[in-house]
Amino acid sequence: MGTRVDPLLLDTLKSYGAAGIEKCFNCGNCTAICPLTSDAHPFPRNMIRFTQVGMKDRLLTSPDPWLCYYCGDCSATCPRGAEPGETMMALRRWMTAQYDWTGLSNKFYTSKIWAGGAIFLAFVLVVLLAALFHGPVITERVELNTFAPVEIIHLADIILGATLAFFLLTNLFRMHQLIMGKDLLWRVPLSLYLSQAWKLVYHFFTQERFSKCGDRRHWASHLILVFGYVTMFILIVVFLPWFQTDNIYPIYHPQRWVGYLAAFALIYGTGEALWGRIQKRHQMHRFSHISDWIFPIQLILMAVSGMLIHIFRYQGLALATYYIYVFHLAVTLTLYVVMGPMGKWSHLAYRPFAIYFQEVRASALEQKSAREALVPVGSD
Repeated sequence: MGTRVDPLLLDTLKSYGAAGIEKCFNCGNCTAICPLTSDAHPFPRNMIRFTQVGMKDRLLTSPDPWLCYYCGDCSATCPRGAEPGETMMALRRWMTAQYDWTGLSNKFYTSKIWAGGAIFLAFVLVVLLAALFHGPVITERVELNTFAPVEIIHLADIILGATLAFFLLTNLFRMHQLIMGKDLLWRVPLSLYLSQAWKLVYHFFTQERFSKCGDRRHWASHLILVFGYVTMFILIVVFLPWFQTDNIYPIYHPQRWVGYLAAFALIYGTGEALWGRIQKRHQMHRFSHISDWIFPIQLILMAVSGMLIHIFRYQGLALATYYIYVFHLAVTLTLYVVMGPMGKWSHLAYRPFAIYFQEVRASALEQKSAREALVPVGSD
């Protein structure tokens, strides 16, 4: 049976940010210089070739775009200026949309109107809800939990977190189906998934592959950003009753310094990314999709507004605390709605899961080959 090709695939990838891909003549220089490639995963060369000839199915079943961290060496040394690194970035956006069964990811990535409109509507929704349903506004002193009862906000956080988890997990299941393939999908023993699970956790928290990719300072900055984001997410979703309080604590109390540490990590990591895109000195920052601007800006606004809540609260500025709190909630919702499981935020999960699924698949194939080698020649 022949392989079905998509003649429009190249144009589709361009709508996701691919640049110069038609210039590639498949010389292999990009794969030769990449520190993360291997014989089993010869990217970016294989990904570019599949795209050029429209082999959509081969792209969807490959984890290779997630194994790339875009150090930029491939694009910097490409003799044709085909920008292979940017193609890999565009493929990650495109694959995110392919995993997303709602179709929203495709809209957010390919339409500025959809992305901007979703952000605007989510922001306005939070402001309206706060205006209509806030508690008593006490101005003599700061009583944030009277203005916005923490029990209600925490319940809303849990509902939002559960909703995001549902969409992300269903999208990850789609990724799992594609990478494992029909030949292995239901034939891999649970013990194999469990034995490889440590790699999922390890790569999520260390981003270890990125440390081998180009300048290690980019890896360190990315690791700081991941730390800040994960810490802030846990504080907001899990420990909000402890974190959102009207109590006044000394500076050394964990409720203060953990929040400040997470905020500074977010500001540093996103600030460096934005400054790099403004300067365009490094290869990875030469091209920018709209999501490359929206996501870090949202993270900075979330971190800065969170810090201002604490500063205003400790200064006794009641109205300023309430206003910036509503702004903080609005920014946080737009971040999770537009850049959540359907957007750039999901890359934090897709990368380690792609590595994990690929390791499970490779181990399953090794076991299958070993079993077949034990079968006598000519036996039924």
